[in-house]
Amino acid sequence: MITLKNVVLRRGAKVILDGASVTLNPGENVGLVGRNGAGKSSLFAMLNGTLHEDGGEFSIPTQWRMAQVAQDMPETEQSATDYVIEGDVVLMAAQAEVTAAEESGDGDRMAHAYMELYDSGAHDSQARAQALILGLGFKVSELDNPVNSFSGGWRMRLQLARALMCPSDLLLLDEPTNHLDLDALVWLEAWLKKYQGTMLVISHDREFLDAVTNVTVHIESAKLTRYGGNYSKFEDLRAEQMALQQTAFSKQQDKIAHLQKFIARFKAKASKAKQAQSRVKALDRMEKIAPLLAEADFTFEFKEPANLPNPMLSMQNAYFGYPPPEGAPEGTPPTVIVQNVSKSVLAGQRIGILGANGQGKSTLVKTVARALTPIEGEMIEGKGLNIGYFAQQELDVLRPADNPLEHMIRLVKEVTAAGKMGNQPTREQDLRSFLGNFNFGGDMVKQAVGSMSGGEKARLVLCMIVWQRPNLLLLDEPTNHLDLATREALSMALNEFEGTVMLVSHDRALLRAVCDEFWMVSQGGVAPFDGDLDDYQKYLLDHAKRQREEAKKTGSAAPAAAVKSAAAATPVAAAEEKKPVPRETPEQRKLDAQRRQQQAEATKPLRKEIEKIDLRMKALTTERDSLQALLTTTTAPAEIAQTGKRLKAIEGEIDMLEERWLELTEQIETAAV
Repeated sequence: MITLKNVVLRRGAKVILDGASVTLNPGENVGLVGRNGAGKSSLFAMLNGTLHEDGGEFSIPTQWRMAQVAQDMPETEQSATDYVIEGDVVLMAAQAEVTAAEESGDGDRMAHAYMELYDSGAHDSQARAQALILGLGFKVSELDNPVNSFSGGWRMRLQLARALMCPSDLLLLDEPTNHLDLDALVWLEAWLKKYQGTMLVISHDREFLDAVTNVTVHIESAKLTRYGGNYSKFEDLRAEQMALQQTAFSKQQDKIAHLQKFIARFKAKASKAKQAQSRVKALDRMEKIAPLLAEADFTFEFKEPANLPNPMLSMQNAYFGYPPPEGAPEGTPPTVIVQNVSKSVLAGQRIGILGANGQGKSTLVKTVARALTPIEGEMIEGKGLNIGYFAQQELDVLRPADNPLEHMIRLVKEVTAAGKMGNQPTREQDLRSFLGNFNFGGDMVKQAVGSMSGGEKARLVLCMIVWQRPNLLLLDEPTNHLDLATREALSMALNEFEGTVMLVSHDRALLRAVCDEFWMVSQGGVAPFDGDLDDYQKYLLDHAKRQREEAKKTGSAAPAAAVKSAAAATPVAAAEEKKPVPRETPEQRKLDAQRRQQQAEATKPLRKEIEKIDLRMKALTTERDSLQALLTTTTAPAEIAQTGKRLKAIEGEIDMLEERWLELTEQIETAAV
């Protein structure tokens, strides 16, 4: 287990931990949470040996193998597959031993080395690496591409794949979802749920934390507090704790006031001097309860749009994509990503844009944002359309040498020159005040953007968008660098926004809170997605499974090559590979058919129960929807209370049925093995 006892940890002059204690047991999946700057990454640095404690006791089992995502950007011409395979340090050590053994000419050593290589998984290392790469969103055609041919975000995905490839007892993941799309995120969740070791995760994605963790450690005021349960459970327990602390603090303040009043009243009176003195001692001995210092909330709002054209935008037989690259031969056709789109965007719509990686979500948003021109067809904008666009690369567009105030002044000039000036504040003092609403106060308005954190840069971009008073918001992965508090503030602001929202995000909590309809970008088209995010998550898992099966069929040469290379290095495996594959006899086919029949009979009651659960859940969902609609129309207190009570009971029953459904499904899958 990992043990911290009264640990003191400093980073420069800053005290990160001061008398912090916590115990983490083997096999626990731990979410590490706290405000930005609280010391989460510093604690990781202590766990991996980069930092050392300045006081107290810290221990971690010496035999534990550790894996974590490297933060440096890889620079290599290696293929993506080979680069990820090298993440398996056990396999790399075994291969190095084989080379050394062959050079030594020692037969016994070579035999042991070959066996170690086989045991380390050399025979399927290529298949394992490629499964990780494909799961994280790469295409089959990219498996052998050089690492340097990918953009920064994709290279960081390869770093994540390397960490997952490494056999480990302790896995440290610092913001693993930042560079992932929703499809890759869903796959990662499924992978981490099967991880057998101890895992520590830093993340600002509440649904991801809920899915993969069962313990939460909170860093606050240089202390560590352990909570049993995932992030949602932590929030509930912490709210209770804060309420109790506030109550205890208030009571103690009343008692202190009473003691001080007695002392002030009688300290000069001889007959009461002894009692007054005893109360002074009681006051000195009292262990003061700290006042509740809630984390500073960050809130903002979008101003009411100057106008709301309806429709905001109309697309007629539109084709979206990219023009031929510069220097391409004359006549080179453009690259079409999404085609034949005929849709309208209406005032007040809240649209979540879904789709597997590479299908064209960002291409659609960029075209609506005027960053790309439609290749074909019409895009008709409503009169007075004012777009606020948050691009995935928006942080890179900020000028590192300029400060927030300079960014705002330049924005005012650009908007004025474009003739789109409304009644936004324009004086320098007004701009300073506006920046202050986004926590850019004091010296921060003069701080170079290049020295700011990703979260601070994202807040500046949001500030600039809000100032423009848009009526259509296009948000492409806006939460990548935002902490939980800022994500919550963004969610609240979007819900109050009176204009239209089009949102691409892997943050399911944000999508659930903001969007009331979804568009699916898939197979070169755009269509409504008939379902919720849970339905989409199931779709993604099924899609990933089909992709893997297709990859095995179409790209079987690569896994076969991995098996062949392992066999060449391992005499035992080579001998096994040369064995002829026996043909299936009629008797064997008959036995297989009987076995399948027995499995079907054994799982028949389970399947019947699943059918009953499906019917019951459908009925409950229908009832829930009608009750929720009723709540929006009724005003009678008694009826509202009764409806709310029934809704709570329905939600509880649905949760129980879903758990039972999963148990039955696992039992059926186990029986089929």
